[in-house]
Amino acid sequence: MSLLPIGEFARVSRLSAKALRLYDRMGLVVPAWVDPVTGYRYYAGAQVERARLVGWLRRVGMPLARVGEVVAMEPGAAAEAVRGWWGGVEAETAVRGALAAFVADSLADSLAGPPPGPAFGLRFAGVSDRGLVREENQDAVHAGERLLAVADGFGARGALASGAAVAALRRFSEGPEPAPGALLGALADAVDEAARKVPAQAGTTLTALLPAGSRLALVHVGDTRAYLLRDGALRRLTHDHTLVQALADEGRITEREAATHPQRATLVRALTPPAARPDLQLRTPRTGDRYLVCSDGLTAAVPEPAIRRTLRETATDPARAARALVSLAHRAGGPDNVSCVVADVGAG
Repeated sequence: MSLLPIGEFARVSRLSAKALRLYDRMGLVVPAWVDPVTGYRYYAGAQVERARLVGWLRRVGMPLARVGEVVAMEPGAAAEAVRGWWGGVEAETAVRGALAAFVADSLADSLAGPPPGPAFGLRFAGVSDRGLVREENQDAVHAGERLLAVADGFGARGALASGAAVAALRRFSEGPEPAPGALLGALADAVDEAARKVPAQAGTTLTALLPAGSRLALVHVGDTRAYLLRDGALRRLTHDHTLVQALADEGRITEREAATHPQRATLVRALTPPAARPDLQLRTPRTGDRYLVCSDGLTAAVPEPAIRRTLRETATDPARAARALVSLAHRAGGPDNVSCVVADVGAG
């Protein structure tokens, strides 16, 4: 068997000798033979492709432990593992990017100082309904001047989980409004408290809007959603934390396929004890905006064009809008609990 000395192997594999020594210690690329006298490493030509694969995986940032798992797989399984890992990296990067934007916005608001008074007013209404199939309503809602929230519990104690999450945020909203610079920490504490209040063997999704000076803070985890109707156009503000959404983000299924996928309700992130990792945003509302916070009992049954049409046709009447959206879910079979909170933005 012809062997390549480490210098030549480093050249053909496009790795440094230092990297090869590290990969030897990690068991990733082990020399075919080591001179017992000099300790000099020699490699077989058949090891070149494995070494190159290790190098490429390290260049894209894959941890060494994960690299070891991937290079031990058959090519097809390895390809799926790389795609799955990168999808997770992209999702985590998006979360960090959103959090960075939130921090930057919070800092900018802190420089401006506290507003002289409420910058905007809200007219709001909330409805929660058991639906036509479920025996229990595990949703919880709150519609108030300082909190608009929907939580969708799951598990044997799902109703307790959703109620506890909303109650924790309600206590936060009833206290003194934090200074703009302290908003991020205060929100994080409130969400952590909500997670701690969730019973064991249960969990909940949560989407909430909390007025903060001239802004609206948006807290989201799971597949409850928030929408904004502005100038007649409906925009989804949240990203579902579901397996199917992750597959769609990776391009492995289409959005149309996602809508009917048998695992579309499988969550990859939710509010469970002891801690939570929600998405956070700061939004600037305008007079005339209409916000909708809802459970997936609405969005899984009613297409977004129908939601947009209903929100437009019930303008200036949040209570009528919330009731009409629940009725749409009923007409679609009402297979799940359905909850809606609608809020219209006016002048302060």
